[in-house]
Amino acid sequence: MFRGIYRGKHAHADDWHLVLKRARDAGVQKLILTGTNLADSQEAIDEIKKHDEDNMLYSTVGCHPTRCTEFDEHKDGPEDYLNQLSNIINKNRSHVVAIGECGLDYDRLHFCPKETQQKYFQVQFDLAEKTQLPMFLHNRNTGDDFYNMIKDNRHRFRHGVVHSFTGSLEEMKKLIELDLYIGVNGCSLKTEENLQVVKEIPTDRLMIETDAPWCEIRPTHASHKYLDNIPKEEKELYMPLTKKKEKFEMGYMVKNRCEPCATG
Repeated sequence: MFRGIYRGKHAHADDWHLVLKRARDAGVQKLILTGTNLADSQEAIDEIKKHDEDNMLYSTVGCHPTRCTEFDEHKDGPEDYLNQLSNIINKNRSHVVAIGECGLDYDRLHFCPKETQQKYFQVQFDLAEKTQLPMFLHNRNTGDDFYNMIKDNRHRFRHGVVHSFTGSLEEMKKLIELDLYIGVNGCSLKTEENLQVVKEIPTDRLMIETDAPWCEIRPTHASHKYLDNIPKEEKELYMPLTKKKEKFEMGYMVKNRCEPCATG
């Protein structure tokens, strides 16, 4: 979407360079590009090598739960798919900072069956153990399955963050007990119940993220009213003026496309 492409359709000019500028202006010093499958992980590395003159960009390498059918569909088999993820990491250790995005997502089983998600989440613990990199974790509506897999494998990875957290207070506390971090973005702040959970996250376990271009704070979210408390000069940095993608104008943010500058 930062290239102007939405669901495979070209909507406007590439403004990635301005996305990065707005991030810098807002005080963002480092960005992590998320690898959601083999192709995206490689693309993230390629982007870093082409355009990261000031060492701002880093990446994760892994396979999102909704993309895990790619292991079985890979022309040389699932073992080669995993080996290729490993190769990307080993050849780019100065750029790769985490394994993932990986985990379980039972809200979108139409993309990938539960059993397949579990099978290929498990193998990504191998990557974390071998590389000693932290894990960038995804969990949606999985009952105890995600927690149990993390607990069973917790000795195999050093650190981890459960990003875009939307779970209950009890779930959050159980994950904290496993010495994990909790990542919070706009999707974590939709309801009053969400806000109460976020208030209880220990500050030394809390990570603020955007998940851009997704997970902005929307007018329907319970958290939106608190944006009125932001001073005008800060709003100009963290919430620049927007236009719909159909009326795109270079220099404006795109409406409903979250950006890293919103971290503020």
